[in-house]
Amino acid sequence: MELRHASPRKLDDNLGEFWLENPFDFQRLKGFNLSMFERNRLFFNQGDCVFADVSHISATDIDADSRSVAVGDLDEDGRPDLVVRGVGGGPLQIFLNRITEHRSLHVTLRGHKSNPEGIGARLQLAVGDHTLVRDHFPQNSYSSQNATETIFGLGNHQGPMTLSISWPSGHEETHTVEAGRLVFTEPVPGPQEE
Repeated sequence: MELRHASPRKLDDNLGEFWLENPFDFQRLKGFNLSMFERNRLFFNQGDCVFADVSHISATDIDADSRSVAVGDLDEDGRPDLVVRGVGGGPLQIFLNRITEHRSLHVTLRGHKSNPEGIGARLQLAVGDHTLVRDHFPQNSYSSQNATETIFGLGNHQGPMTLSISWPSGHEETHTVEAGRLVFTEPVPGPQEE
């Protein structure tokens, strides 16, 4: 028995709308463009779970079929930038972060007993009265992957902070840190620990 569902309304041919009574009837999809050219959106965290849509003023709201985004500090100024890729080719879009007076901490891990990238470590950063928690692993989106770097946004916080690292191996350590780029290496296990 073949599964069929009638269209819920009249379709607009001028808009290129179509309906498949059987969603697995792939032969009927030939010649249709399934791309969704939705404008990109970028949201700015204002704190306290409030996000502002800054797509237009940041110029990230390009009309493209963007499906992948990678985050990294391309110009090494301490602010995360974006690389956006569209489906079907075309140039990479690079959006440099120009927000001023905001600081960040970039943490890279080098593991031994856990794994070479420290993937799976839990990082806790005490910043004033707040504790920021991040799990260390490369973020993925469709057709892209970030570097294995964990970024903490610090706003205007000045002064030292406390970073606690819980490695996948079970080793735990705590460091006093300041904004910038830091690399931490998991201790090499001794003969009794291997």
